[in-house]
Amino acid sequence: MDRITRHDLKTDQFAQQVGHIVEEVGAHRSQVARYGVAAVVAVVLVAGTYWFVHSRKESRELALAKIMRIWNAQVGGPAGGEYSYPDMAAKEKAFSQAATELIASHSGSDEAGVAEYLLAVRAADQGNLDVAERYFKQALSDGGREYGSLAKLALADVYATQNKTADAEKLLKELIEKPTVMVSKDQATMELARLYAKTRPADARKLLQPLLTQKTSVGRLAAALYGETNAAPAR
Repeated sequence: MDRITRHDLKTDQFAQQVGHIVEEVGAHRSQVARYGVAAVVAVVLVAGTYWFVHSRKESRELALAKIMRIWNAQVGGPAGGEYSYPDMAAKEKAFSQAATELIASHSGSDEAGVAEYLLAVRAADQGNLDVAERYFKQALSDGGREYGSLAKLALADVYATQNKTADAEKLLKELIEKPTVMVSKDQATMELARLYAKTRPADARKLLQPLLTQKTSVGRLAAALYGETNAAPAR
């Protein structure tokens, strides 16, 4: 996940802001699934440092930066700051307004795709899975190949939570067949194995077997999930 590239001072400041948001996201993981779509949003925000500092219109970049700052804004703190809100309701209102304005002004852009992605994550965290599904589908369309792949991964999480196993399986297999910089083949394979773990443990183990030899975090995660599938009853 460490794909951050600092290009200049402006980029570095943007990266610092992204880092704060990632910390906030990490403290409030989604309840949608075991690892949840909020865990995925950390990837999109960090990776955004790389993808949004190259040849982007300043207005779109500034609009996206504003959304990110609202996402990480203080709630209930000292009044007066541009991104300080008295309560969560006020913050949610500001976030929704900023995100929808960006989408309306720059429909079809990568930045709009990220705004849709964030709206989807928020909806999923709040248990509004139908709304999350709609925004993830929009993000999949607008976010281009890279951000679209992240939206597809998160949408698979939503489908898995809704017990739409076939739909989740289809998306994950597409990611395995056509991985991206942001969603690797190994990552998609792990998620498909996790989808299979309880009802098709033998298939899950078959997917995980090639990953076990990797002396990386992927190998360790694969080993842990492999152990869980051994404990799962076969069906």
